[in-house]
Amino acid sequence: MHIRRLPDPVPPAQHEIPASYISRLATLHGLDINDLWTQVTEREKSGGMRRVVVPERLAALTGRTVHALAGALPELRTPRPDWTMFRHQPQTGCHRCDARHPGGKVTRLLPHHRYVCLRHRTWIGPPDIDHPAVDLTQLPEIVDAQRKHLRILSRYGWTATYDAVLSGLMLCAHIWSVDGYPVPFGTWDTWDDRIGLLIPFDRDKQDYTNYSTSRMFAAVYPEAVALAPLIASPHWRQLADGTKAEQARFFTEISNRVTYPYNPPDRKGDAIAHWSLADSWRPPSQPLTTYTPGRMHGKLPGLAANRLARHEKGAMWFSRTRKDQGRTLLFHSHLKPVLLRDREHQYEKWEGTIWHSTRTDELMRKEVAEMRRASEAKTPRLPQQRTENAESTCAEPHPADQPVPASPS
Repeated sequence: MHIRRLPDPVPPAQHEIPASYISRLATLHGLDINDLWTQVTEREKSGGMRRVVVPERLAALTGRTVHALAGALPELRTPRPDWTMFRHQPQTGCHRCDARHPGGKVTRLLPHHRYVCLRHRTWIGPPDIDHPAVDLTQLPEIVDAQRKHLRILSRYGWTATYDAVLSGLMLCAHIWSVDGYPVPFGTWDTWDDRIGLLIPFDRDKQDYTNYSTSRMFAAVYPEAVALAPLIASPHWRQLADGTKAEQARFFTEISNRVTYPYNPPDRKGDAIAHWSLADSWRPPSQPLTTYTPGRMHGKLPGLAANRLARHEKGAMWFSRTRKDQGRTLLFHSHLKPVLLRDREHQYEKWEGTIWHSTRTDELMRKEVAEMRRASEAKTPRLPQQRTENAESTCAEPHPADQPVPASPS
């Protein structure tokens, strides 16, 4: 197939998915997106309906080498990256980085450890409704937390770091969710203050017009990262699973980093004590879903109806109550890997899964003892962890998932 080079082949953005790049090329040159997509792709070899990009065809179209294209587009790399190291759902990134790439919206496949663009000090966060990234100039502790996150990644590897930060976010969400108790205390006040900056009240519209659950994750991110080293460290995990005196040391260190104990005297359940009992001895959680390269059509779909409905429901709840914000985080799919550690639903409703993540009752202790006996019988091994030294911005490559030099972002 002979492919003509485009007159103005703009470069791809770092970690951009091919469908996004080809869509921008088509828009800039007034071409049909699906026709251009068909020219540079072929049916996957397995015989399915999905189409994958042929690197040589895209190189001929853009005049860039396959090597340079693969540096920016993970799907073009050989050998293929470990997709578990990336979020399974492509998303928009920093709006200031994306502004340098004309032709439409830039959709990227970001690694799990990317929450903040360090270059522009903006919150990227987990996949959510496509609001512009929020400026963090007034919240430097969130930017600093991203740097600490990368240091944890360099020390403990991506698997342990992925589990530790998600677990930290989950524990903070439980602390922020007090089932209607009207008594702010400790870090709760700090999170409420950050929310006032991240989701300000629009007095003209009398509403919180910039609401998104991703911004609520930003409010607790510094404390989640502060907890992450305790969750990732084999030493602290051993103390959390040790004698009462050792557990007391672990809980004391937790309380130095975030408000703990966090529950009123008459409230049942404790997510931190549950993690110590049921999860500290287990291998780190893996992503429940991984990214699948290729797609049937070049045109990217719009926002899914169920995601939009969840966003609107969350915005309505936030506007009406402004309390129990942690519950909204616990219902977000971003935390599912650490709430469904057994990779299956044990309860008909998600409320049951959330309740289960706080259990420390005698029946729970018996269940854990049975799980440990079964686990010891199988002699499990921790999955091999790959280490990344990723002290860079959202538009820069990462050594572990970047085997070739990146093209300019």
